[in-house]
Amino acid sequence: MKKFAKRVMCVALSLSLMTITFSGCGKSDSSSDSGNEGGVLRVGMECAYAPFNWTQVSEDVPDGSKAVPIYGSSDYAYGYDVMVAQKLADEMGMTLEVHKVEWDSIGLALDANEYDCIIAGMGRTAEREQSYSFTEPYYHRDNCIVVKKGSEYENVKGLSDFAGKNVTVTTQLGTGWVNLLDQIPDATLGSNYETTAEVFMAISNDTADVAVIDLPTAESAQLTNSDLVIITPDPSDSFVGDEEMTNVCIATRKDDTKFRDKLQKAMDDIGWNDKSAMDELMKTAVSLQPAAN
Repeated sequence: MKKFAKRVMCVALSLSLMTITFSGCGKSDSSSDSGNEGGVLRVGMECAYAPFNWTQVSEDVPDGSKAVPIYGSSDYAYGYDVMVAQKLADEMGMTLEVHKVEWDSIGLALDANEYDCIIAGMGRTAEREQSYSFTEPYYHRDNCIVVKKGSEYENVKGLSDFAGKNVTVTTQLGTGWVNLLDQIPDATLGSNYETTAEVFMAISNDTADVAVIDLPTAESAQLTNSDLVIITPDPSDSFVGDEEMTNVCIATRKDDTKFRDKLQKAMDDIGWNDKSAMDELMKTAVSLQPAAN
């Protein structure tokens, strides 16, 4: 009788554990189902890449708009990416939730389901398309080079002007610009940096001679750093294959094409494929950024 009772208890315990296991699996599957109607649009971004995105201490924005609280923080996020994300959240009937993350781990955190998409000034490259799904561009940007004001390089017109100069070049880590650095003739590859702010500081401090970056970010930095000179190389003497970094797209997990398509539909429904509208919103973002960014 004792043996029988013990056996019954073991069977009951096993069934209980199985129930817990399956319940846990069901919960996990549900939480990874992105983009439920009336749900939360969880977005990852640096919050340190003005004018695309930045951090500020209050929700107040000079034009009367409201910045978005950063998840798990007392700070707020705003910028071009936040404004676009808010438009899409409103269109889909969702609440926007911004997650602040370091650039070098932004893809890893997406894979770990910490948020459901990346809206962070990310260029759609062939390499990234192997790991993530992308929408059509929500912004088209131009690339440029940045040098120090008063240096011998501030009047260059194209990349060939750097031949024989042995300049030190830099950009942001983990970006498509890294692949463009070796197109500058006779250049020495210097250190690349975690943030664009550090890239511009390297130019100001003479740690590097030339930075490769995008035009909106350079124009944003120039507002608070008079040491910087922006050069858009002549098209006939510029970077080859830099088109990948001009298409700024939303990224989702590779197998989350359903959510990717939902985001794309929202973009289409609000007509977010008009370059003039994109440029106008970017001008607004540049004008609204705090001086600290």
